[in-house]
Amino acid sequence: MSIPADLLYTDTHEWVRIEGDEAVIGITQFAQEQLGDLTFVDLPAVGDTLATGQEMGSVESVKAASELYSPLAGTVSAVNDALSGAPELVNQSPYTDGWMVRVKLDGKPEGLLSAADYEAVVARDAH
Repeated sequence: MSIPADLLYTDTHEWVRIEGDEAVIGITQFAQEQLGDLTFVDLPAVGDTLATGQEMGSVESVKAASELYSPLAGTVSAVNDALSGAPELVNQSPYTDGWMVRVKLDGKPEGLLSAADYEAVVARDAH
């Protein structure tokens, strides 16, 4: 499994791409593989304020439902509306078309994992 080196990660399997004063958030390849085929994605609304570690939505699959946790603090500036009609985009392309929310950052994100550190989390959780 390829873990993109240019992203940051959480130990709850969310990824973060920092773009200036905003961040794009989604779930990782490992997370979507564990869930199976997604059938529903529930995301926060534009304008919602997120706190680090706060529940920000959920995903449902044929196998399970799982909460999504915000990896950082900020205000939701965009949501991927395509996911409401096509949640399978997360399965097909978790790091590009399957992104979930864009957040205007409240400050510098802290406690995020590098790709190498996240690889260790995947190795632990894969057992």
